[in-house]
Amino acid sequence: MDKFEKLTGIAAPMPLVNIDTDMIIPKVFLKTIKRSGLGVNLFDEMRYDREGNELPDFVLNKPQYRSTEILVAGDNFGCGSSREHAPWAIADFGIRCVISTSFADIFFNNCFKNGILPIVLPQEQVDILMQDAEKGENARMTVDLEAQEITTSDGEVIKFEVDAFKKHCLLNGLDDIGLTMENVGAIDSFEAQAAQSRPWV
Repeated sequence: MDKFEKLTGIAAPMPLVNIDTDMIIPKVFLKTIKRSGLGVNLFDEMRYDREGNELPDFVLNKPQYRSTEILVAGDNFGCGSSREHAPWAIADFGIRCVISTSFADIFFNNCFKNGILPIVLPQEQVDILMQDAEKGENARMTVDLEAQEITTSDGEVIKFEVDAFKKHCLLNGLDDIGLTMENVGAIDSFEAQAAQSRPWV
């Protein structure tokens, strides 16, 4: 998993509330078990018409937001079913940070496991960031995980909270497998001792 330390990028405003995982990646695209290739279908039913043509009014189809790396979203983002394909699609599109007033618990935790930083802020601070994101590609935000700060394009600094363990994992690029591999020496030692003491196993 890629490390998340400091991100400076374009932020896209998506003020809709209750964006569920089926809106993020519709169920028709859940056939794959690969984490790559889903970005093109992120928000598929909002991005394309029935013939597969882009809808020009959708925020991520607008020229100034095609390289979005930060998403400022409405309340209760990622609700609905617990599909991990949702953060896969977000990450594959290139978005590394989602900011909202609240997230569904399973989606929230899945983000951390896939290199995405979900940030929860009060409504008044999300409103500030939403207005900043509406300025387009010239309004680049900086998200500094180590300092736990968001800096707007105007230089305003907003602090955020993050669980210390999840912060450690993102800063070091550790998913569940990576965390296990940190203890590979102890695991190998245990397996060697177990093989000697119980050779019949």
